[in-house]
Amino acid sequence: MVSEKVSTTETGRYGEDIAVQALRAHGYEIVERNWRCRIGEVDIVARQGEEWVFVEVKTRQGTGHGTPEEAVTGIKRSRLLRVAAAYLSEHEVEDAAWRVDVVAIDLGSAGTVRRLAIYRDAIQADMNE
Repeated sequence: MVSEKVSTTETGRYGEDIAVQALRAHGYEIVERNWRCRIGEVDIVARQGEEWVFVEVKTRQGTGHGTPEEAVTGIKRSRLLRVAAAYLSEHEVEDAAWRVDVVAIDLGSAGTVRRLAIYRDAIQADMNE
């Protein structure tokens, strides 16, 4: 059997689709996907109750590039906080409660989900910055 080479873009999109299903099952209402601004992008914008949730999805197939969690670097965390603030400002809901969650997905060789973890409030703003 010949395995097809799947691009990181395709793997990322597949992971986001899986994440959307898992988030909905956990009571998240998906508002937008792949929202972009001049600062960067957030994979999923959702609501859970009254709280806005900005979700970073990291998907890995195999261990060659580390775990999905390891891909959420300090630079990435800082950018996500700034993108979330930009979204809230653009949508005129700056005073709303919000958080940043991370969904980490490990895929098996056939694209099956080996592990999916939702990290609620995974990235917090340092109020002293």
